[in-house]
Amino acid sequence: MQRIHNVTQLADLDDDALARCYAYPRHLERPWVRANFVNSIDGAYALDGVTKGLGTPADHRVFALLRELADVIVVGAGTVRTENYGGARTDLQRRRAHFQHGVGGHPDGTAPPIAVVTGTARLDPAARLFTDAQTPPLIITTAQAAPDQVCALEDVGAQVVIAGEATVMPAALLRVLTERGLLRVLCEGGPHLFGQLGEADLVDELCLTTAPMLVGGSGGRISLSAKQFGTPMSRKQLLLDDDGTVLARWARR
Repeated sequence: MQRIHNVTQLADLDDDALARCYAYPRHLERPWVRANFVNSIDGAYALDGVTKGLGTPADHRVFALLRELADVIVVGAGTVRTENYGGARTDLQRRRAHFQHGVGGHPDGTAPPIAVVTGTARLDPAARLFTDAQTPPLIITTAQAAPDQVCALEDVGAQVVIAGEATVMPAALLRVLTERGLLRVLCEGGPHLFGQLGEADLVDELCLTTAPMLVGGSGGRISLSAKQFGTPMSRKQLLLDDDGTVLARWARR
């Protein structure tokens, strides 16, 4: 029987070993775009409209770790509304330790900001994104955003950046992040944002959890774009949990 390489039981990894498995490349000079998604065995990326229904203990553990490692968490406005996003809550000491070990994190342990991509900045200033955040969010929008809406978001602590006339293009998004030194990028969706990044050939890595569940229905998939694209990827690791959860890490070939 041929042995499958880079396959590990999740239970065999302590927190430090798991962090090494998901370490960002050292000495980055450009954004490294990592996406993180969960789906079911039959390809559904949500249950009852949200991803929480697919989460397993293994997925939650890796989800939290990926946030600890990242400089910024990028999401689309639709995902923020659907999932009722709050700010990222990470462990200060773990973030410091990750930085000291060279795998990610932050030197003073500050939680990564949520960067929301939105053409209009139509977000509720009273939403959890603004009221429940350790680090103020970054709103990346366009000249189409109403000035009073921009002011309302800035009044609740958000930093608003205009990055396009009518659309925030993927290259413009990464330029905004680069200017702020946010190079370890974690994209948490949704499918349209991930698809746009993929279509622009800007996805370096995909962390994909397969939950041991059949969902059915007529839902979409994790990547949606105007055009098809073919980006060859290589499997870098496969983690298996006792409950059947499969955690794969795919990187650009």
